[in-house]
Amino acid sequence: MKITVLAATGGIGQQILEQAVAAGHDVTAVVRNPARLTRPVRSVTADLANPDPAVLGAAVEGADAVLSGLGARSNAEAGVAWRGTLAVTGAMAAAGVRRIVVVSAAPIGTVPSPARPTPPRHDPGDGFFMRHLGAPLTRVFLRPHYADLARMEDTLHASGLDWTIVRPPKLTDKELTADYRTAFDQNVRGGFSVSRADVAHCMLAALERPETVHHTLGMAD
Repeated sequence: MKITVLAATGGIGQQILEQAVAAGHDVTAVVRNPARLTRPVRSVTADLANPDPAVLGAAVEGADAVLSGLGARSNAEAGVAWRGTLAVTGAMAAAGVRRIVVVSAAPIGTVPSPARPTPPRHDPGDGFFMRHLGAPLTRVFLRPHYADLARMEDTLHASGLDWTIVRPPKLTDKELTADYRTAFDQNVRGGFSVSRADVAHCMLAALERPETVHHTLGMAD
């Protein structure tokens, strides 16, 4: 399969790249700095905070799917996820590429966005602790970051493409296990963390799961 990976040198993007190459996929990596790539793959240099549509068009041309590890590394970078996603979905539509899988975050189902100003107060998969302490606290401390991801999700919903949104909880750098739980359109009950390697595995696996199209996928250990 021909896969374009956005933010391929980031924490999750690098894991997607490694696992995709190991599985025999033909990978194009979209990165700000190609020197940071860990694999000798075709690369396209792009600043996804200020994306050039022509550059992204070249990156997705002929791809079977796009996998995105886009996300702000700090509140100061908030906006990169929705701007980059808006640009890449436009490039995909122009190139006739339909499949995209992106990473978001577990609390986003309860975060307001321009298209959904009054979201539910609680995610149906959250237990007592997450509903009353964990999720509210993280929303406060990561407000710009989560607002960016919520707007990114709006962009996908409006794109007309075949999208899947993966929503993990706290990310760790533990090894790949491929042993994690998933839930459609809600968070995983009692799920507090998951490794970046397992998130990448879940995103790649979604390409072989047509039932995930137009759904969010909660996941956790």
